[in-house]
Amino acid sequence: MKKYFAEFIGTLVLTLLGCGTAVFVGCGEPAGVFATAAAFGLAVIAMAYTIGGISGCHINPAITLGVALSNRMSWKDACGYWVGQFLGGIAGAAILYWICSATGAPGAMGDPAGLGTNGVANAGGVCGALLVEIIATFLFVLVVLGTTDEKKGAGNLAGLAIGLSLILIHLVCINLTGTSVNPARSFGPALFVGGAALKDVWVFIVAPLLGGAIAALVWNCLACEDCKCCKKAE
Repeated sequence: MKKYFAEFIGTLVLTLLGCGTAVFVGCGEPAGVFATAAAFGLAVIAMAYTIGGISGCHINPAITLGVALSNRMSWKDACGYWVGQFLGGIAGAAILYWICSATGAPGAMGDPAGLGTNGVANAGGVCGALLVEIIATFLFVLVVLGTTDEKKGAGNLAGLAIGLSLILIHLVCINLTGTSVNPARSFGPALFVGGAALKDVWVFIVAPLLGGAIAALVWNCLACEDCKCCKKAE
């Protein structure tokens, strides 16, 4: 249960601080885009070195799927992680919603009405958003799987590499989809905002999970040392 609770806390922090920066700083200007990207990346780094020793600090259902498909955890634990992550995303969004309501957060401070939700319009619609999120999540989860590999990974530097890669992905994708690459981080805010954000939230659940699954398949191939297909290719 400690692992699941750690995932709840980590996802809450990621959603609150990452989406909170988008809300109060905004992403309309380059400085706001960078600040929001940095907030998500720094939140991941902070949590990696806080709860990494307890749960591995997935705080993202797509990462958990990739780890499970790589046979690094049981599916029972994966389900527990998913519950903790989605509840954490909802709790983080609820706190952010309460702060916005209690303070009357003026629109000039960013986007308090949006709560850092994701959208499909700037990506050209549903198909474009699906493509962006699948590719972005594939790259992100591939970094996670590679840097945390017991034999080939980056050891204690893994958390830093993961956080920095998330910053880069946000810099590219914020103005396209708002950058999800994380179903739990998307579902929480969408639940409170409703409307188009909730209607399209399935895109930001399905696409990251697909991206995470593809990353697992690719990494399993790259890391395989006894793969017959790889030996034939050599």
